[in-house]
Amino acid sequence: MNDLLPIDRVQSIQDFELLKLLADPHRLAILRQLMAGAATLSQLGKILDTYPARIRHHVKLLEDVGLIALTTTHVSRGFVEKYYQATARAFVINLAVLPEWPQSGALVAWGSHDLALELMAQQMQEKKNTPGLFTLPVGSLDGLIALRQGLCQIAGSHLLDPEKGEYNAAHVRHLFPGEEMLLLTLSYRQQGLLVAPGNPCGIRGLADLVREDVRFVNRRRGTGTRLWLDLHLKRLGLDTNFIRGYDVEAKTHLQVAQRVAQKQADVGLAILAAARPFQLDFIPLFEERYDLVVPARAAGNVLLQPLLDYLQSAELRQQVANLAGYDATHTGEVLKVSG
Repeated sequence: MNDLLPIDRVQSIQDFELLKLLADPHRLAILRQLMAGAATLSQLGKILDTYPARIRHHVKLLEDVGLIALTTTHVSRGFVEKYYQATARAFVINLAVLPEWPQSGALVAWGSHDLALELMAQQMQEKKNTPGLFTLPVGSLDGLIALRQGLCQIAGSHLLDPEKGEYNAAHVRHLFPGEEMLLLTLSYRQQGLLVAPGNPCGIRGLADLVREDVRFVNRRRGTGTRLWLDLHLKRLGLDTNFIRGYDVEAKTHLQVAQRVAQKQADVGLAILAAARPFQLDFIPLFEERYDLVVPARAAGNVLLQPLLDYLQSAELRQQVANLAGYDATHTGEVLKVSG
């Protein structure tokens, strides 16, 4: 046989109708067999111990929705044998169940946790005839991967390229080869070490993280904050094995602040705006750019246009500027990146 499908990818299933289709155990069993390799109706019938006619019915439904495809035909003893194969090596079921947003629909943003993005989502949900914006903090890298897989329309990112000293562009080029992408600047923001009021442990910088009397709370792997930290710890020659709490991970900047405030940790790395609600002291370390990443081809999408317009508004810039440690000078600027 030849012309088999190049199934080296993982396909996301987000359509509720496809979920209902796979709820049938016979169809699910057929799909799993065809993920392992190409097969004919007769071969599937023997493996699954059922009649080829019944197999044909299920195969037709799976083929119609693009989960399997005819790969080749082979004539044997006067009979034409058709070989089918799954269109992906694996299928990921990832269906977001969102509130019903009347008439205007909804946008989903995955990526790095950011208070300005949460503020933007809140304001858009309060406006009439504007799509709802729902945010899911999974980290910058996972957000970009989710965007590539079609799990969201927007990715929030602040990934530093240490060689060029620029944010996001290098990672976007790598993850979206051959595609033009837009980096929409939401803000610049300050990050640093969060400590208890009065800084009782006398922490001054990253070198203090390896002290035996200091407990640290980290961010999750794949977050821009974690990647920045690991890069600079390596540059300073600091061994993470000597950092108490290096493997203790917080999902968001606010969770870092909360754990320091509750004395579960002595120090954590997060944005200044997260320190203020908990009245924590802040030791500034660096400023970074936070972008919203979208495919250039989606810029004219009717659902996305209200968000792009709001990103350019003086109203949003003022609200972002009011957040502690945020700089809205470049909010709304657009950078085109080609993979």
